[in-house]
Amino acid sequence: MARTSAQYPKHPRRGKGFAQTSSLLQTRIRKASESRGFAVTRLLTHWEEIIGAEIAATAYPVKVGYGRDGFGATLTILTNGANAPIVEMQKERIREKVNACYGYSAISRIRVTQTAPTGFAEGQMSFKPAPKNTTPEPDPAVRNAAQEVAKPVQDDDLRSALAALGEKILSRNKL
Repeated sequence: MARTSAQYPKHPRRGKGFAQTSSLLQTRIRKASESRGFAVTRLLTHWEEIIGAEIAATAYPVKVGYGRDGFGATLTILTNGANAPIVEMQKERIREKVNACYGYSAISRIRVTQTAPTGFAEGQMSFKPAPKNTTPEPDPAVRNAAQEVAKPVQDDDLRSALAALGEKILSRNKL
């Protein structure tokens, strides 16, 4: 039986080369954030830039809830008990900055919720971003060994890439 092209439709090529990871994950991230009420994910991803480092260090957006009356949404912010009065006093300023992010008066109310300083049951709640991962400087003997292995390669770019790969392989912890 001969196979026709109708049985195997051609998929149009979307572009040349590889797609960026952010473009592959964008729809999934949008769906997850929309389920929590965040129509604009920029509020989550750029929280510190929107409201400032001082407030972002102590408060985090949790949910945007839309009421039945349709007169704006309620933004729920999570903070610890010691900082709750400070965040409560700055609710109007936070609302103005968040509405500036949305581009219109989307948020009409802000609700502040509190948690213990250690966070939820696992103790994992942290209001600060994770520290940058710093890799220690490799041992000079390891660096020299990796460069010796890559020395016969004539292409400069390839030689440096192989030397860097060799450093990482030689410097990793042996199990």
